[in-house]
Amino acid sequence: MFNRPDEPFHTLISEADLQRRVAELGEQITTDYRDVGHDLVLLGVLKGSFIFLADLCRHVHLPHTVDFIGLKSYGDETESSGVVQITQDLTRPIEGKHVLVVEDIVDTGLTIEYLMDNLRTRHPATIKLCSLLHKPDRAVHDVRIDYLGFTIPNKFVVGYGLDVAQRYRNLSFIGYQDT
Repeated sequence: MFNRPDEPFHTLISEADLQRRVAELGEQITTDYRDVGHDLVLLGVLKGSFIFLADLCRHVHLPHTVDFIGLKSYGDETESSGVVQITQDLTRPIEGKHVLVVEDIVDTGLTIEYLMDNLRTRHPATIKLCSLLHKPDRAVHDVRIDYLGFTIPNKFVVGYGLDVAQRYRNLSFIGYQDT
């Protein structure tokens, strides 16, 4: 997969396209949540969503809070273990809040389905999902994505927060290598 780290990455989504789409998502979220007051929580799924969330929250022109939850299903591997674990829980209750989960990528849907089910037990007023990327060809679980950045082919991608073995998150674009 990434067995030739000295070779450059091919650009799948450019930095300019990422920034344009994130701004569009922020505008749509602002419109959709305009009437919820101060009860909007942007909930980033660590670690992959942190760059996307940082950019997105600057385009949501409403009062909101930000929290994070850590989940693990990959570890340092490129294939999911099939078991999802919470590695860092929320810092504040979400009961009665309007929660927008911000995810980097929906692949098989296992991790996000687990998270959404878990969050529903905490009784938020509403819960929706915003994902930067979606790989529909890999979907095993039927997950509703309310706000989607890009649909991508079945390639292992890095950059803009996404990693392989904790590396390449810092790339300003979404890239891949030939296998």
